[in-house]
Amino acid sequence: MAEVLLVHGSCHGAWCWDLLVPHLSALGHSVRTIDLPSHGADTTPPDTVTLDSYAAAIADAIDTQAVVIGHSMAGYPITAAAERAPHKIAKLIYLCAYVPQNGRALVDLRRESGSTLPAAVSVDATRTTFRFRPEAAKAALYHDVSDDLIAWALERLTPQPILPQETPLTIDRSAGIARRYVICDQDQAIPAEYQRVMTADWPRDHVVTLNTSHSPFLSVPGDLAAVLDTLIRT
Repeated sequence: MAEVLLVHGSCHGAWCWDLLVPHLSALGHSVRTIDLPSHGADTTPPDTVTLDSYAAAIADAIDTQAVVIGHSMAGYPITAAAERAPHKIAKLIYLCAYVPQNGRALVDLRRESGSTLPAAVSVDATRTTFRFRPEAAKAALYHDVSDDLIAWALERLTPQPILPQETPLTIDRSAGIARRYVICDQDQAIPAEYQRVMTADWPRDHVVTLNTSHSPFLSVPGDLAAVLDTLIRT
């Protein structure tokens, strides 16, 4: 059994894990979720949000050493939290997430990946946030998710602060923390080919593959829980 903290990706919130949590809990884990600043029910003004404030929120949410699982853009915040408080983190698991590279920002990796995600979002007039265009979200994020669940998710998406994704991260104190990765083979947001590039030099048993879209916590929560359970325990 492990303490597990789930961290959502761009525009999402703790709500996105609602189907996964019961499955992980049934496998014996103590599971918590978090709304990052300005996401979900958190009311932090988006123009004040930074990568460091993401990291602080994650570190502050951990009471005892935890396995921290980050989806998509959360690869950067969970790694930043590990830099901030490495003693609090037993393992980092990247769920079809960006794996930070030393001195580079998430936006650098997105451009390099060939992601079509920018075509699915609109940026606000002040260039403070972006949000998913509803008509594009299904193809980008949820193409194997039921229509009812897609409608439920679209009602809950919030604007995404841009600054954290343009902030380079220095990798130092987190380098020794165990890492695992879940590749999503049908991912349209972070191409699966780029997920394989990011993990090319990882031990093969540290990387597993699911044949899903970018949102397996909605499309196959039971299967995802089984995969995460194996990665948590190994």
